[in-house]
Amino acid sequence: MNKWADVWDWVRSILIAVVLALLIRLFLFEVFVVEGRSMYPTLHETERLMVNKLVYHYDDPALGDIVVFEFEPGRDFIKRVIGVEGDKVEIINGRVFINNNLFNEPYLLSDMDPYDYGPVEIPVGYYFVMGDYRQNSMDSRDPRVGFVSREHLKGRAFFIFWPPWEARVISSKVE
Repeated sequence: MNKWADVWDWVRSILIAVVLALLIRLFLFEVFVVEGRSMYPTLHETERLMVNKLVYHYDDPALGDIVVFEFEPGRDFIKRVIGVEGDKVEIINGRVFINNNLFNEPYLLSDMDPYDYGPVEIPVGYYFVMGDYRQNSMDSRDPRVGFVSREHLKGRAFFIFWPPWEARVISSKVE
């Protein structure tokens, strides 16, 4: 009889752990794998990161946030927020201007290709996102991606945990 009580304790503990893990993954945090080089040098291919799924229920995405969004069913992208609703975004000679002010992007490589884009005004409820490695990024400049709606945002990346020797907090602060 005591043996069955011990088995039931183990089964109950495992079930509680599984339910808690599912709830955390569903509502709080999710793990994503970086695929491709579009966020280089900030993020590296095959790194695994944690995404806060709750943050945008209480706060708006901010300039510089690194976000995960659903590009199409079953395919997620990770990019940086470059413009928020109501902003005018223009790229002149490879440099980003937001509302006619140069956007400081210290995370970019110095050898960026010069190109022009816009100006475009971001509609309400949408965001303009770009990869940090601009020459190799399918982002809001591409009509297939365009502006990203708030409903498609899955969350904000905040921590890289794999590989362990590269573990770090992801800073999204921009000046």
